[in-house]
Amino acid sequence: MGRDLTPKYKRSRKEGVDLHPDLDKAGTAKSPLSRKAYKPGMHGPRAMRGKLSNYGVQLREKQKAKRIYGILERQFRNYYQKAIKTRGDTGEAMLAMLEARLDNVVYRLGFAKTRPAARQMVSHGHVWVNGKKSTIPSLSVPVGATVSVIERVAKNPRFSEAVKAINRTPASWLSRAGSEARLVAAPDVSEPKTLIDVRRIVEFYSR
Repeated sequence: MGRDLTPKYKRSRKEGVDLHPDLDKAGTAKSPLSRKAYKPGMHGPRAMRGKLSNYGVQLREKQKAKRIYGILERQFRNYYQKAIKTRGDTGEAMLAMLEARLDNVVYRLGFAKTRPAARQMVSHGHVWVNGKKSTIPSLSVPVGATVSVIERVAKNPRFSEAVKAINRTPASWLSRAGSEARLVAAPDVSEPKTLIDVRRIVEFYSR
């Protein structure tokens, strides 16, 4: 599956918000986003930048969400197509699907520092779902499913040290005990909604 290989901090500068808050320099004076608080480009901060149209605002919000979750356009659009077929709020349904991705669940559990690192763990076969190895980062984890790190990795002291260093409290809809966890409820989208105006994304695709 394709990946967005644009440098991480360039993505953040493009969107004007820190898309990768778990990186070492994020939120510090050393962060490129702090040192260069303007969009990337050869003209730097003096570049002429007009006011975004309504379409432009919608597009930027869509691009931001894609970059946060690390997926490309075709797959992202598919999530929208599935969301419009569900009952209730389309935007919230779309966010819930994104949050239920296996790579995101691994990230939310604190087993990996960043979503790209979580995606790599899954792709390398280090994660099991309901006792079976899964190498598909986009796998939708259902409520009640168990997610665990394979024994060989879980017993490695470096993994334990890494999880301790990450020190991330699992999302409220996840329950973790050591290297094993369970999805105890449908994903709560209140946190991602503080970063993403999903209403704009729905407007973009429903044009």
